[in-house]
Amino acid sequence: MFKVDVHTHILPPSWPDLTARYGTPGFPGFEPQPDGSAHMMVNCKHFRTFHANSWDPAVRMHDCDRDGVHVQVLSTVPIMFSYWAKPAHAADLAQILNDHIAATVADNPTRFVGLCTVPLQDTALAIRELERAVRELGMPGVEIGTHVDNMNLNDPALFPFFEAASDLGAAVFVHPWDMMGRDAMRRYWLPWLVAMPAETSRAICSMIFGGVLERLPALRVNFAHGGGSFPATIGRIEHGFHVRPDLVAIDNAVNPRAYLGRFWLDSLVHDPAMLRYVVDLVGADRVTLGSDYPFPLGEEHPGALIESMTDFSAERKARLLGENALEWLQVEKERFIT
Repeated sequence: MFKVDVHTHILPPSWPDLTARYGTPGFPGFEPQPDGSAHMMVNCKHFRTFHANSWDPAVRMHDCDRDGVHVQVLSTVPIMFSYWAKPAHAADLAQILNDHIAATVADNPTRFVGLCTVPLQDTALAIRELERAVRELGMPGVEIGTHVDNMNLNDPALFPFFEAASDLGAAVFVHPWDMMGRDAMRRYWLPWLVAMPAETSRAICSMIFGGVLERLPALRVNFAHGGGSFPATIGRIEHGFHVRPDLVAIDNAVNPRAYLGRFWLDSLVHDPAMLRYVVDLVGADRVTLGSDYPFPLGEEHPGALIESMTDFSAERKARLLGENALEWLQVEKERFIT
């Protein structure tokens, strides 16, 4: 079946010394290693070791061929969002990252699709870069974080950006970063295991309760990691809406359950019962294959969970593995057929 993996991350093989470029500490840097890997360093501390599959298209395509993935949707590694930085610096970095992704797609147009990143801490700059990425670089969408510094996605300052994305027909992929409560859960990898799922629920609830999805019905939004903790807590969320409307329904009086089926979720849930539940919850046309390639919390063989579902019809599997992604991105399958 035709596979489109909407959730993969890529970095340039190198970039300028950002601390020197902007005169500000805190930006990631790369330290190449003798084995061909590279250590990402942040404020002189090791953040993560990356390998060639994070930047080499040939390695990525080899892995895709091995796993039967026809198309990868490329987006930056979330640490590169840099929402904390000065807007002009984040805008410059976004251009570097977006130009690299666009060039990778241009070199391999039948294998890759690119999502841009934007400096969301400044709405005007974010819209300008989104317009450039869509109109000049040919990108069909954008990857954003689950919140922007101290702003949730319902913040009025961000609404013009979502409005611009809707007007441009740009797909939006929401990925968690800068996890809440990180400093209070330093052991056991809890920020990634506990806070990341909560971050995605935070984003979904903010867009629902803040009226973003209500005011922009054409906006096509896809949330990473199967919607995080949102699917498992929709009952609690809806109950809160009913019993404390004075606290919950202050910006949008529509039941949050009414929005199920209005947004997409990726399939990265690691559990067949949860995948079945998510598909039942939002609809078989609103779940897209997402692997989080090339990171360890991802699905080692993209699409394996979907393919293992013996109670899913071939038609449903085809939708989950590729057709839904094409609809979300609004790109034609024929673009990838040689």
